[in-house]
Amino acid sequence: MKKELKDAADAVEDASNSRALVIAARAGFAVSGVLHVLTGSVAIQLASGKAGEADQGGAVAQLAGQPGGLLLLWTGFAACVALALWQTGNAVFAYGQLEAKKKVGNKLAASGKAVVFAVIALTFAASASGNSKNSGQSTSDFTVSIMKAPGGAFLLIAIGAAVAVVGIVFVVLGCKASFRKDLRLPSSGTGRSVVTGLGVVGYVAEGIALFLVGLLVIIATVNAHPQESTGLDGGLKALREQPYGVYMLTAVGAGLICYGVYLMVKAKVARM
Repeated sequence: MKKELKDAADAVEDASNSRALVIAARAGFAVSGVLHVLTGSVAIQLASGKAGEADQGGAVAQLAGQPGGLLLLWTGFAACVALALWQTGNAVFAYGQLEAKKKVGNKLAASGKAVVFAVIALTFAASASGNSKNSGQSTSDFTVSIMKAPGGAFLLIAIGAAVAVVGIVFVVLGCKASFRKDLRLPSSGTGRSVVTGLGVVGYVAEGIALFLVGLLVIIATVNAHPQESTGLDGGLKALREQPYGVYMLTAVGAGLICYGVYLMVKAKVARM
């Protein structure tokens, strides 16, 4: 029985490292990059007073409106599923050579990324099948449902705090340029500088956006208004209402665009 389980695990590991899956996973980075560029563009439009949804749901809706939109959506779905599977493979099989503490940290990070890309894949599928709805409203409905459950308020605060902490981690990773260890950087000094610069700006902007989402969840829960927790779109719109918010929102939008470009470059230079 042990041998059969080991053989099955080896087969799954081989599949997760197959060339086809790796190529599809790289496409997942590129698709995520496109979504971040679109989200950043909408954020900048919001800063100038235009309407729109500055989150992945809004970005996916923009793709759906393009010529061949349905094909783009299903292609994005397939790429993100592949990347989610690849990250799952990393969470289960990779990092065995690391010391225990680093191994756990890397496996948890891979697990979190797998969940993120699975959610993006579901967003693509929902839009392609015509079952999508306003993503901010979906987030609000979800938080209201949790709030009504026993201990729901504490759970929401914990979720908001976790998202905010992830945002801080992104900022730290960006400032320290720690993401470079996951890349095969170009040989030229200029190329390395460009990729590193995009990553630094992008990670910091992504971290700020995530921190705002987590903070919004906590504030809405403490004020007993969970319907005000509307995800990234709500967080960025809340930022716009602050002093100098227009400038801060424009900067975050530009940063998200940089992060999107970085992810598209990562699709080619990531260590996989």
